[in-house]
Amino acid sequence: MPPLRRMITSLLFIILGVFLGLSLLLYLFQERYVYFPDRTLVATPANIRLPFEEVYLQTQDRVHLHGWFIPAPDARLTLLFLHGNAGNISHRLDSLQVFHELGLNVFIFDYRGYGNSTGRPSERGTYRDAEAAWRYLTQTRAIPAPRIVLFGRSLGGAVAVWLAGRTRPAALILESTFTSIRDMAGRFYPYLPVSLLTRIRYPTIHRMGALHLPVLIVHSSDDDIIPYAMARRLFDAAPAAKSFLTLHGGHNDGFLSSGDRYREGLAEFLRRYVAS
Repeated sequence: MPPLRRMITSLLFIILGVFLGLSLLLYLFQERYVYFPDRTLVATPANIRLPFEEVYLQTQDRVHLHGWFIPAPDARLTLLFLHGNAGNISHRLDSLQVFHELGLNVFIFDYRGYGNSTGRPSERGTYRDAEAAWRYLTQTRAIPAPRIVLFGRSLGGAVAVWLAGRTRPAALILESTFTSIRDMAGRFYPYLPVSLLTRIRYPTIHRMGALHLPVLIVHSSDDDIIPYAMARRLFDAAPAAKSFLTLHGGHNDGFLSSGDRYREGLAEFLRRYVAS
């Protein structure tokens, strides 16, 4: 074989090996690319002078979850907070403060593998965790479903859409949420056959059309992690009784950067669709 052909053949084998290696890593260790749990709680609502109750509950597959219930004076609505894929509940105090100022009770919990919750995170596991949180509110605390608002941020939005399709909450708020893990993988790994490799799916976009409740989509036009265009697609897929709130700022701090616009947008949605 001529030297040039040998070099080209060797190069092709190297490229193929790298391609197959990356594909195998993405397939086998997919959870490490999706979930970034932190076990250490760095604060509690007491740090921002909010009263709260420690909550411990068990899922149907016997995983133990930890969360906080933060009451608000004379609250008529309770917000079930499904957080994103990184950190834990102690990193969401800014959001808890905003929701408290809006007059909402808040229940926030850590998925399995996060914070003080046991187990390891998985797609099916997050769904079971959300079910356990819903049962806690509707059964243990006897809060009527029409007085519960589901709130999901980023990955939590995908979990919230799944839960909304199986329950009857008052409304659904999705903040900085993606259309699907497959779409996100295609964005970050355009050179890999992600449609064949994605075991974790969270097909949010395909579940939107089946919802029968008011929906608010919140997204920053500056989001550099989850494209603004994905939020518009989710909005288009949602049924009637929907609103869209555009923020500015990054993926993780858009709600803070937008300040009053964020608070007023949430308050207006709740007044319009849920207050009665």
